[in-house]
Amino acid sequence: MTRISIIGFGWLGKPLGKYLKSKGYQVLGSTTSPEKKRTLESEELETIQFSLNPHPEGVGFNKLFQSEILVVNIPPRTRSGNGLFHLEQLKYLRILIDQSPIQKVIFVSSTGIYPEMVSAKEYGEDFPITLENTGNEILFKAEQMMEAEKKFDLTVVRFGGLMGEERIPGKYFSGKENVAGHTRVNFIHKDDAVRMIAWIIEKGLWNQTFNGVAPIHPLRREIYEKNARELGIAPPASFQNEPEGKDRLISAEKILATGFEFEFPDPLGFSYSLT
Repeated sequence: MTRISIIGFGWLGKPLGKYLKSKGYQVLGSTTSPEKKRTLESEELETIQFSLNPHPEGVGFNKLFQSEILVVNIPPRTRSGNGLFHLEQLKYLRILIDQSPIQKVIFVSSTGIYPEMVSAKEYGEDFPITLENTGNEILFKAEQMMEAEKKFDLTVVRFGGLMGEERIPGKYFSGKENVAGHTRVNFIHKDDAVRMIAWIIEKGLWNQTFNGVAPIHPLRREIYEKNARELGIAPPASFQNEPEGKDRLISAEKILATGFEFEFPDPLGFSYSLT
């Protein structure tokens, strides 16, 4: 039985752990607090207390690094300064990986790495990102840090805006004035993000980079207004008076070409829960 460790049993990591377990994998994950550990174990997920502050801390965390496959899902916290803390975290994580028997790593990144400028063509994984043109210097350096002098197989997954359950786009702009509704979105439903990571593992799609975004890109305004109608939340009070058509879109073509099918290809059809 293949063993998979997940660094970060959080909003995405926990359902990923449950899904992989249902597929017959042996799954072990990490959380930062003893309270969360108890909660996760009550849901029958084997959990290790582990954090990067930025050096490794925890109880028996070396077990996380004895699996064949490691999923790294620790997004940079923009609130904690300029992101250098995140790069320090990854530096120590790389030391742990390099000293371990781990053979394959999935690194969760973000489409925020692509340039912020609008483009007539969708941004694909082969777009040449540099320190000068990247939309997020920390994400760019993080990916480079994971790639550098590695002895393991690495696949990078760049997710768009992760939505689903209580993460409802319209909720964030409910009742607000002058909301940008004229641009199109690069969203992915949490269920598809989970299934996509599992698909990469099952199909052995290693040493590649994949964008994780739903292939249909509706307007923000359409989504916010549909959320308001269906979920009983107030729509934005007003929208910016800007022309449509200036977009920064991310392509889903590469993952689709592998045979992966989105359960929620259109963000207008995403399922949510208000609990």
